[in-house]
Amino acid sequence: MPRWEHGSAERLKQAAMELFAEQGFDATSAVQIAQRAGVTSRTFFRYFPDKEEVLFADADALYRELVREIRDTADVSEPLRAVVGTLAGFDWEKLGSRETQRRRDAMIAANPGLLERELIKQQRAADGFGDALRRRGVAPDVAELAASVGIQVFRTAYRRWLNDGGDADLMAGTEAVLSLLAAIVPGAARLP
Repeated sequence: MPRWEHGSAERLKQAAMELFAEQGFDATSAVQIAQRAGVTSRTFFRYFPDKEEVLFADADALYRELVREIRDTADVSEPLRAVVGTLAGFDWEKLGSRETQRRRDAMIAANPGLLERELIKQQRAADGFGDALRRRGVAPDVAELAASVGIQVFRTAYRRWLNDGGDADLMAGTEAVLSLLAAIVPGAARLP
């Protein structure tokens, strides 16, 4: 088998997704992923601490990029819109086809351990977005709420986008979800 050659990380990710689709996440081992990718299991562990992390390999770099975009956004006078606009404006298809992302999302939703890891990463992202907004002068409570709510608004739009077979525009879908939020928020101010 080749040693630690260029492109191994991408081959490992591809092999993992194929095996997860063929035999399920739980039935797939790191050794099988390495064999399918044509590398040693030692090479697998140079790139990923476990098979779960294959699904989240790009998350930290992605969130750093998104935090940087929020920090550099020209207008944060509407912090929720700044967060949602940054997320919806990102080119999600550069992370893989919509079908690949849909399969990944479904796999995570169906596995409690993966879902827990996803939620932890989302919370870290919300913390980073909130910090970026605070550094831009947004009040701490407003920054925290805008970051957390913005991620949830976007997640709803993103899931709709993933499951829409057509060419739905993610930005338009996010605006639709923001409209839903606006419809339910007026009642929140008058809780009994």
